[in-house]
Amino acid sequence: MQELARDITTAQSLVVLSGAGMGLASGIATFRGSDPGAVWANDVMTMGTFAFFREDPVESWRWYRSRFRSLQGALPNAGHHALVALERWAVASGRDFLLVTQNIDTLHRKAGSERLVEVHGRADRVRCPRVGCEHGSPRGSLPVPDFTTFDASPSQDTLPRCPACGTVVRAHVLWFDEFYDGHEEYQFRRVLSAFTRADLILAVGTSFAVGVTEAALRTRAAKWTIDPSSNRPPYGVRQWSAPQEEALPALVAALAAQ
Repeated sequence: MQELARDITTAQSLVVLSGAGMGLASGIATFRGSDPGAVWANDVMTMGTFAFFREDPVESWRWYRSRFRSLQGALPNAGHHALVALERWAVASGRDFLLVTQNIDTLHRKAGSERLVEVHGRADRVRCPRVGCEHGSPRGSLPVPDFTTFDASPSQDTLPRCPACGTVVRAHVLWFDEFYDGHEEYQFRRVLSAFTRADLILAVGTSFAVGVTEAALRTRAAKWTIDPSSNRPPYGVRQWSAPQEEALPALVAALAAQ
């Protein structure tokens, strides 16, 4: 902890990159993790594609509705709140700070993070799948509509539709067969710019196995990860093996005490 705190205090530009491991302490299953509810452990990766949605929007939404129900009632944990405190510490000390989350659960937003990019989208929004529609890419989205009728009787007829063009809405998330520049709200150019400026990138609860983490690894910044697993991190990444909900509050306390 002291080594990470020292490296942070010498950095003028800090990026925190959070992944699914942030949500475990809030009761949210990971994707690639070893926890019993890990999504990919159930072999449903193919459902997270635009191709699957186009082929079977009813089944796509049945799966996403089941997934999103696990987010209901979830609250930010101690790690989320510690990152809010870290942001405030960085800003107060004149440092550049950005929190980039791969999570769609909006818990960072609920905790109070402001310098935040939700690079994989948001579970509390939907959008029209038609590019160019006012509620679709490249910049449109909508609050989640009422799915009560669909949840009770899933069918093409009960799926919510775009109020502008009548097309069945899609989840406002980055699917596995899509690109980060597909929607402006993913703010991927802002993320890449922050990576380029960063003196230090701190990854929390991520497996380094998706595009945004791969981009982070290619930078010249010093790199740390907070991860309770015994898995070896990628080359050049220093690891603090501890649960994030314990490590992050301790880290912030150490920085405040300096």
